[in-house]
Amino acid sequence: MYFRKEIGKWGENLACQYLQRENYKIIERNFLCNQGEIDIIAKDMNKKELVFFEVKTRSNFKYGNPADAIDINKQKHMKKAIKYYLYKKQLENIPIRVDVVEVYIVEDCKINHIKQVF
Repeated sequence: MYFRKEIGKWGENLACQYLQRENYKIIERNFLCNQGEIDIIAKDMNKKELVFFEVKTRSNFKYGNPADAIDINKQKHMKKAIKYYLYKKQLENIPIRVDVVEVYIVEDCKINHIKQVF
């Protein structure tokens, strides 16, 4: 379990570095509430959107692609956490989207950014 947690943390750090290079401003990391967790919240400086990221890191393909782990239950929790975040920060009528960043650390490091997943 500890190894998985460390891999996940490392993947989130790599995702943040990637996003900053792609002109995203990191607002918050690991936003946690009763409704769920949001790995990264960032502003897309090109499109002026607030983006909520789920980061999935894999060191092998035993269980498929990283994004496959975001099932309907995870999506429900994320949607509730996003609604709560927007309410808590008093953000209304702003453009938002939900993206996934897949981090592969098999032989080398590869990042796949999937936009507007749900």
